[in-house]
Amino acid sequence: MTIEKCINEFDVDDVIFEEGSTGRELFVVLDGKVEIAKMNGTGKTVIAALGKGEFFGEMAVIDGSSRSATAIAAAPNTRVMRINHARFVYLVSQQPAFALMIMDALSKRLRASNTITYRAAGGS
Repeated sequence: MTIEKCINEFDVDDVIFEEGSTGRELFVVLDGKVEIAKMNGTGKTVIAALGKGEFFGEMAVIDGSSRSATAIAAAPNTRVMRINHARFVYLVSQQPAFALMIMDALSKRLRASNTITYRAAGGS
């Protein structure tokens, strides 16, 4: 598969994937911006805003679960590269730095989520 087949372009407000959908791919932002959001009725709560070089969708590619949020292009001509499960496993097994990068990002996202949950529960 050529690299061009793994690259998709989106316009502002285009949905890359929806919360609850299945998918065994993660995405890397090549250009533009992507918002990760929880949808609530007609509105949305943005969880993260990602730019060039950042990735998303890693939880589904790791454990095969459904998507936990919706990914939406937030800038014109947003380009993302899809990395399927097989390529992900290859990269993790052959590139320790890639595996560490994924673990670092997951750790930071989990810590941020825990902080938000703690504060919402009345912690200081």
